[in-house]
Amino acid sequence: MVSPTELFPELSPEDLHILTSNGVTRNYPKNAVLITEGDQSDSLYIILTGKVKVFLSDEHGKEVQLNIQGPGEYFGELALIDQAPRSASVMTLEPSRLAVVSKADFQRCLAEHPEIAVELIRCLVQQVRSLTEAVGNMAMKPVYERVACTLLKLATERNNSLVIEERLTHQDIANMVGASREMVSRIMKDLSTGGYIQVRDRKIFIQEKLPAGW
Repeated sequence: MVSPTELFPELSPEDLHILTSNGVTRNYPKNAVLITEGDQSDSLYIILTGKVKVFLSDEHGKEVQLNIQGPGEYFGELALIDQAPRSASVMTLEPSRLAVVSKADFQRCLAEHPEIAVELIRCLVQQVRSLTEAVGNMAMKPVYERVACTLLKLATERNNSLVIEERLTHQDIANMVGASREMVSRIMKDLSTGGYIQVRDRKIFIQEKLPAGW
């Protein structure tokens, strides 16, 4: 279940309950496409359980993975503000349960509780800053630095260790950093050989501070 401190961190538990209670809870299987880039839709999705990936793809099937999101996170909020088509696609990585809030229900919620709108704007500003940083990294940093930054971003602290619990393939990481799978595989192999990372049970453990260069 979502912790009130994970979703919209500036909102009180009461406001969070108001927002999610305006949604319809739906269950989705693994690999279900929730949003397709270019589609017209007007719903906010709040992840209650499970994980999704946010990605872009071209007509040749080449994919760039923008993010992986889990319980307490949300997507589709831009459709609540403008009438533009969806800017990215979203697919479940495992069986997931989501609260789906329509634009009409969201607007009614904001009319009754305008303080939620102010906090949502703050969240959107934070996302814009993060996206700006990500685009800058893709354009300016070499592949190794992009891989290292991505690993650190995905890692969470568990028992005084940094662990990436998401089961990522080298292709997944390549899609995130905009590089070839072969290049990412070489970097990951070198990090593993050097004792910086270790893969156990398909989880990536960061054992040492990652080197500044490769």
